[in-house]
Amino acid sequence: MSQSQVTVNLVCPGCTAVNRIPDNRLADRPVCGNCRRSLVPDHPVDLTEASFHKFVSRTGVPVIVDFWAEWCGPCRMMAPAFAAASKMLSPGILLAKLNTDDSSRAASSFNIASIPCLIAFRNGKEVARRTGVMSQEQIVEWAKSVGGPLSA
Repeated sequence: MSQSQVTVNLVCPGCTAVNRIPDNRLADRPVCGNCRRSLVPDHPVDLTEASFHKFVSRTGVPVIVDFWAEWCGPCRMMAPAFAAASKMLSPGILLAKLNTDDSSRAASSFNIASIPCLIAFRNGKEVARRTGVMSQEQIVEWAKSVGGPLSA
């Protein structure tokens, strides 16, 4: 890797190891150096209380988190659209899900008033939020507008 090569940190969705990947290799679907799982899955990453903070703060590409709950009808209705949007956005923007019932401390730190609630993170900071059900197209459009290009 040359001195001018730009690298991106990617947190493994499986073992939470932080991996440094050349940004021009993201589309090659890199795997974790520790556990060999995909670092840029084409499906939403399931986050937990334990993995949430590290994943959103150490991942070098924008992360959109769906705050949801099993009992929430609108959340379940939007889940297939969110999963389909993930296929379209990866590897430049990663989508993740956080169950607000199972991870109430992480969810409450963002004052989630209603679900589903999507929050866009860049470098661990909230950059945008949107509540309510969205279609696949709306999710992709919104994610691109708030996630922006990797170099932004």
